[in-house]
Amino acid sequence: MEIDSISSGSPASPSPLGAQPMQLNGCRSFRSMLGSPDISLANNAYWGIPSRRWDANAWKRQSSSAEQLPVLMSLFGGEMSLLRSPLQPPSPGFSFDLTERNAVLGRLLEGSPPPRPVKTGTTISGMVFRDGVVLGADTRATSGDVVADKMCAKIHRISANMYCCGAGTAADTQKTTDLLASNLALFSLNSQRAPRVLMAASILQDTLYRYGGQIGAHLILGGVDYSGAHLYTVGPYGSVDKLPFVSMGSGSMAALGILEDRYKPNMEVEEAKVLVRDSVQAGIMGDLGSGSNVDLCVITAQAVDYIRPYQESQYTNGRNRKYKYPPGTTALLSEKVVPLRMELVTEAVQRMETH
Repeated sequence: MEIDSISSGSPASPSPLGAQPMQLNGCRSFRSMLGSPDISLANNAYWGIPSRRWDANAWKRQSSSAEQLPVLMSLFGGEMSLLRSPLQPPSPGFSFDLTERNAVLGRLLEGSPPPRPVKTGTTISGMVFRDGVVLGADTRATSGDVVADKMCAKIHRISANMYCCGAGTAADTQKTTDLLASNLALFSLNSQRAPRVLMAASILQDTLYRYGGQIGAHLILGGVDYSGAHLYTVGPYGSVDKLPFVSMGSGSMAALGILEDRYKPNMEVEEAKVLVRDSVQAGIMGDLGSGSNVDLCVITAQAVDYIRPYQESQYTNGRNRKYKYPPGTTALLSEKVVPLRMELVTEAVQRMETH
C-alpha cells in the first residue's frame, strides 16, 4: 500500500522509519493501514531519504507493545485522537468514544496480553442512626499481594459536619476527597454557611462522571446538616444512592449480610457503633484485601467522634523464637583490608556572622 499524501506534524515520539514523525491526511483509513503487510513512502523528496519499505508485521514481532503504541499514535494521529484527554469538556449526551478506542487498541496490540484489572481490597460501611451517622473502615492497604500499610486512614474529613470513607485506589480516594474538602471550605468562607451533604454528593458525582470511571474511587459520604442525617454512596462512574445503610469494597458482601440482618431504624449510638464494627469485621474475616484495625467515625449535630482505632487487630506479629545469633556463628573464610588514601586538594574557610 502506498502513502501518497504526507504533511509534517508535531508528535513527540519518533517514527520507526528513522525520520521525523508524520501525520496522514486522509489518504487511507487507519483500519486498512493496520491490515496491510507493509508501508512504503512515495514522497521521498520530503524526507530526504532513499526509498525504503517498512515491514509492519516484522516490526510488531520485534518490538514490545509499550514501544508500538507511541509510534503508531504518531503515525496514525487521525484515528488515535479517540484517546481523548479527560480534561477536555465532555460532549453532550451519551458518548461511545471508549468503545471505538478499545477496538483501535485491540488491533494495535494484537497478540499481546490485554491489561489486567487491578485488584484492590477494602471494607467500608456506614449507617444512619437516631442522632446522626456512623462510618466504619478497615486499615489495610495492599499493593498486589503485599500489605503495604497496616494503619491506612480510609475515613477522610470533608468538613466539620461531614466525613467520607474511600475504597479503591488510595491515591484516587485521597485526592478526590481533598479536592472536595477544598471546594467546600471555599464555599463556607464565601457564604458563611455550613455546606450541605447533598452539595458534596453532587460535586463528587459531577467529578467522577466527567472522568468516566478512570478515577478508582468508591466513596461513602456521611454527614449531618440542618435537614438531618444523610448517607450517600458514590460510585467511580458517578452513580449516587441515598441509603439508610451501605457497604462498599471487596469485603462489602460479608458486611452487607451483617447490616441487612441487624439494622433497625432509629438505633442508639452504641448499638450503631457495634453494628458497623461487626460489619467491617465480617469483611476483614471474609476478604484477604481487608484487615488490621477497625476505625469508626460518629457524626452528630453536636460533635464528631473519630475513633482510631475503635478495635485493634487480634492478630499480632509476635515471633515464637529469637533470631539473634552470637558472633562467630557464621565462619569467616577470608579477610582483606584495602587502605584508602586521600589527599587534601583545596581548603576554604567561610566566616559566619552571628548576632
